[in-house]
Amino acid sequence: MSRRTSPVIPGFGLTLGYTLVYLSLLVLIPLAAMFIHAAQLTWEQFWAIISAPRVLAALKLSFGTALAAALLNGVIGTLLAWVLVRYVFPGRKIIEAMIDLPFALPTAVAGIALTALYAPAGLLGQWATALGFKVAYTPLGITLALTFVTLPFVVRTLQPVLADIPKEVEEAAACLGAKPLQVFRHVLLPALLPAWLTGFALAFARGVGEYGSVIFIAGNMPMKTEILPLLIMVKLDQYDYTGATAIGVLMLVVAFILLLLINLLQRRISTP
Repeated sequence: MSRRTSPVIPGFGLTLGYTLVYLSLLVLIPLAAMFIHAAQLTWEQFWAIISAPRVLAALKLSFGTALAAALLNGVIGTLLAWVLVRYVFPGRKIIEAMIDLPFALPTAVAGIALTALYAPAGLLGQWATALGFKVAYTPLGITLALTFVTLPFVVRTLQPVLADIPKEVEEAAACLGAKPLQVFRHVLLPALLPAWLTGFALAFARGVGEYGSVIFIAGNMPMKTEILPLLIMVKLDQYDYTGATAIGVLMLVVAFILLLLINLLQRRISTP
């Protein structure tokens, strides 16, 4: 006579059901509705919308600045995480709180503050203008805003991994004659790379969809500093729901492909 065994985790069926319902209502059904609405277009109509010069320029700007900000934060975030984990110094708690500030600060407030600071008449913008380049109302300003918003993703992803690496491992490698660069390359980098890729992917994904902190410092000039989320809003303001949906689908597909490639690379690196 066979006897049913109880599941290891009590309530697994109920919690899984709640999880699937919650995920479907918030993610799967809205995304499916967007694809269904876009499916009303013929392929020629869809291609005409997504291949328009204004859309391609916004696509290049959004993904290019998000990639640049994620790479920049990959360097800055790694240094910050290293300092916060390996050293104890006065003001450390203040820096910890400042890193989390983009999570609590409304992105529109961040955009206004950065614009006031880096505008041609701003405190730092006037020095940049004197040196012959502009920050606000350029792709550089957009990258700066995205860097500010996405920094916590990299720092908070790397901090636990760095904390789990004993200092003795680095000291042992140094005692065996390894130079600091060799210690980083052969001891720290293999352990940090999967977490670094995770933080990079999170920062990149947030940067692609960022709106509030960018529209103020971007200047929103079509073909120059107009991002894809703003172009979608323009389409919605013009009651062009079909065009907005087509651009949203394009944005979602490109982001999904890039994140999939990053995750596959992360899994390949993590596999021994």
